[in-house]
Amino acid sequence: VQHVESGGGLVQPGGSLRLSCTASGSLFAITDATWYRQAPGKEQELVAAWHLDGTTNYADSVKGRFTISGDGAKNTVYLQMSNLKPEDTADYICTAEIAPAPGTTPEHYWGQGTQVTVSS
Repeated sequence: VQHVESGGGLVQPGGSLRLSCTASGSLFAITDATWYRQAPGKEQELVAAWHLDGTTNYADSVKGRFTISGDGAKNTVYLQMSNLKPEDTADYICTAEIAPAPGTTPEHYWGQGTQVTVSS
């Protein structure tokens, strides 16, 4: 199983970006996914979490601006980020629980991270 993030980049304040967290290879489903972010000199922060039953969780700092969602057919979890602020600048990392086959225990994967920079 491969697990890759994409979609980071440079955006102006107030802009939008969509991050993707995609699993490929021999797998059944992503059962849970969590986006974290790490800014220089700051602690790692949980940004948003998605679960296969449809429940989601958000950090207070991103509520109303970020939306996490999953696409089972594409084995991808998205993080839509809107109204971005300079303080959102960080390396965004996706972790995922991936079931290799129906009825099996999901395995934990860490992504390599994708950089988001919000600056004018």
